[in-house]
Amino acid sequence: MAASTCLAALSPSDADGPVPSNISDALRAAAKAEERGERPIARSMELLRQAGLLTDDGSSDPFRTARALMQVGAANLSVGRLWEGHVNALNLIRIHGSEAQKARVACRIADGALLGVWGADGAVPVTLETAAHLLKGTKCFASGLGTVTDALVTVNAGSEVRLALIDVTDASRADPSTWDMHGMRPTASGSYDFTDLPADRASWIGEPGDYLKEPHFVGGVWRIAALQAGAAAGLLDRAATELRATGRMGADAQKTRLMSVLMRIWAAIALTERAAKAANDPHIAQDDIVATSISARLFTEEVGLDAIRAVEQSIGLWHFEAGSETGRIARDLSVYLRQAARDAFLQRAAQTALGEDGRIWGAFG
Repeated sequence: MAASTCLAALSPSDADGPVPSNISDALRAAAKAEERGERPIARSMELLRQAGLLTDDGSSDPFRTARALMQVGAANLSVGRLWEGHVNALNLIRIHGSEAQKARVACRIADGALLGVWGADGAVPVTLETAAHLLKGTKCFASGLGTVTDALVTVNAGSEVRLALIDVTDASRADPSTWDMHGMRPTASGSYDFTDLPADRASWIGEPGDYLKEPHFVGGVWRIAALQAGAAAGLLDRAATELRATGRMGADAQKTRLMSVLMRIWAAIALTERAAKAANDPHIAQDDIVATSISARLFTEEVGLDAIRAVEQSIGLWHFEAGSETGRIARDLSVYLRQAARDAFLQRAAQTALGEDGRIWGAFG
């Protein structure tokens, strides 16, 4: 039950996928040292750069991007989280940025830049003080402190929210100590203080309200779903490897428990790939694109929780040992699964599919 088999089962002709196997192996091997703080995650991001993945904005071939995110998520979810932020930022700049801004960003990436999208406000939201021409406020859960060089930052709120591309390499403004989660530790998703930063240090991308436009906002959560599906597959793969090594995979109960989850992972992969392809399909209604993307995001969350529970039951107490690889993967996945506004997402998708003018077939019609 290798992770490559889990992820390639729906496309046997593309078994190796868009991420070379040597890159996936290297990302997987680095994960433990990155969690312990013994290796900077920037080295793994450099592997993605060498593979040509940091120029991908997910628009030319969303199916391939989804498959690549699954492969990286299976190998190293923290790396996947940073890469997904980079892809998201590139996509937003492609959609809303000027040609000059796109050219500058391309040059920055060629010179080694890594992008991110920082949208979660701290106790004081990030706003623009127009009279003083200064920013104020902080971002929390800002992934990639010390690794992300340029962040797309949401400024102001509601219909006035704007995207500002800002150099975030000033370590004195970053506080990685605020990221005290039990998983995804290598992402260093702490806080960053923009207070008194001159507004002319920001490159404004698009117009007020552009960031929230669909189908690129919620309609893009298929990328998160891809990472979740990949990580669930990677967790099952690692568990199966350990069970075989200890002679415990022979029991029918083990195979039944894990296979039941694996079938759901394959279904989650198929739904996520459908959502990715729908995102760029001009023949699919915007609401259906969004509902399909939401459905993939929520279904892969449920499947991820199923995978964690099944692996805990199959591995037993050794799963919770400090050096357990299945334990590390499960810690990362359990943190990553917990995105905000789950109930609101579900209701939004339900209204599209089941409301008064509902379309049950949606993007599948």
